[in-house]
Amino acid sequence: MANSTKSNVPQFSVDVYQNEYLPEEGREVDAVVTVTATGGGTVGSAVTAPHLYSPGQGPSAAVVLMVDCSGSMDYPPTKMRNARDATAAAIDALRDGVRFAVVGGTHVAREVFPGGGTLAVADAGTREQAKQALRKLTAGGGTAIGTWLRLADRLLAPADVAIRHGILLTDGRNEHESPQDLRAALDACAGRFTCDARGVGTDWEVKEVTAVASALLGSADIVADPAGLAADFTRMMETAMGKEVADVSLRLWTPVGTTVRFVKQVAPTVEDLTRRRTEAGPRAGDYPLGSWGDESRDYHLCVEVPPAGIGQEMLAARLSLVVPQPDGSVQNLGAQGLVRAVWTDDLVASTSINPQVAHYTGQAELSQVIQEGLDLRKVGDIDGATAKLGRAVQLASASGNADTAKLLAKVVDVVDAATGTVRLKAKVEEADEMTLETRSTKTVRVKK
Repeated sequence: MANSTKSNVPQFSVDVYQNEYLPEEGREVDAVVTVTATGGGTVGSAVTAPHLYSPGQGPSAAVVLMVDCSGSMDYPPTKMRNARDATAAAIDALRDGVRFAVVGGTHVAREVFPGGGTLAVADAGTREQAKQALRKLTAGGGTAIGTWLRLADRLLAPADVAIRHGILLTDGRNEHESPQDLRAALDACAGRFTCDARGVGTDWEVKEVTAVASALLGSADIVADPAGLAADFTRMMETAMGKEVADVSLRLWTPVGTTVRFVKQVAPTVEDLTRRRTEAGPRAGDYPLGSWGDESRDYHLCVEVPPAGIGQEMLAARLSLVVPQPDGSVQNLGAQGLVRAVWTDDLVASTSINPQVAHYTGQAELSQVIQEGLDLRKVGDIDGATAKLGRAVQLASASGNADTAKLLAKVVDVVDAATGTVRLKAKVEEADEMTLETRSTKTVRVKK
């Protein structure tokens, strides 16, 4: 089932994949929903106020680059230099007219450019001035990431733009504020801007960096070798510049007696959205999908329906895509999908699992067992870690997730991938373990 919007507005479409057949008294309905946005360059005028869109240039945007300047950035000294070069490369990738600022992060956050609580407008002159300011950055002090994010939010908030985005680079652990302080900052910034987060080197905490990206609907990754920062920052900024619609939400309506068990993004990464629901009227809730350019993502939803007899059928859920408007209303993007439930006594029909649902159930388990296996390895539970990582190897092999399989092979010796028989490697490079943990949520899409 597919549906899309009219011409010269963003072309969003929704496709639903499910086995709608349930056995008698069956209650759980699974579906994989593919959301696709196409027609880049035409997006903006219909989804945001017209003054937020420049024809031929893409929607208006504001970006804050947050650069770790803590003392550890001087070890080795090339790290700070690479960070400066990477930030300069990202600034070069800004579109003309995009508003931007650079923040230096230590145990406090300070404005590096342009200063005065404002954003600069990108052009040849301001890019050069920003790069001059970057050359003066030096390392010293501690790390309090929450303060960096709150300053970015203050800078982005007044900007009358369609897309608000942050890029955050850290090389150390968040030792100068409590986990509760960071969590409070993430809660305060969620929904206000998106943020990509990168850890450079191997002295940072994976769960802190991935928490930033998860809460702010951005990407997380490791750049183990600081020499790779410039290329990574350029790619990140180019992706950010390709975003055209902000604050898209999946609106899920369910009938009386139906319970939403979960809503998860399952491609390109696993992200549980269930607890991020905001109520949207009788029996409807909105789940945030972040900013979109030309791209496609998959979501797995599960609803529990009231039991029914053979031959009965019902609409289990109706989903649509909406974008909030400044007046508090929402604009419907026109794409809609339906999830159905049909009760049957045909055993073959009611017990077959839809291939998309089966694939992404495995990918979600793969992400989970990698994280559990690495956690067990860290506390010295060799048997537990071996079992979990062996299951991960088995799942990665079965689903064709070659990238994850390669990362796993740097942490375990694979005896038999099909059965998940592995041995933990006696010595593992820290960068390899951190890469596996950071990228554990990356999935491979089902071959449709």
